[in-house]
Amino acid sequence: METATATTRRGTTLTIRGLDVAIIERLKIHARARGRSLEADLRDLLTYASGQPLVLDPLEEADRIAAMTPRPPLAQMGGGT
Repeated sequence: METATATTRRGTTLTIRGLDVAIIERLKIHARARGRSLEADLRDLLTYASGQPLVLDPLEEADRIAAMTPRPPLAQMGGGT
């Protein structure tokens, strides 16, 4: 196991312990494929993830999304005569 450490523009450091070496290598490969550093890629990933809504109950979230989805009239669903 390795420790991944990232330093932000403000100088704050985040250390992730116990991350498997194979995971770190795959992340480096992904970053290089996009012409980026691992640090820049992880910074963007964490920034994106922190902006996503927190879903504590996936079924409740699915119901909320389903309630926003327009439903076609019954005839279009094959339920009419």
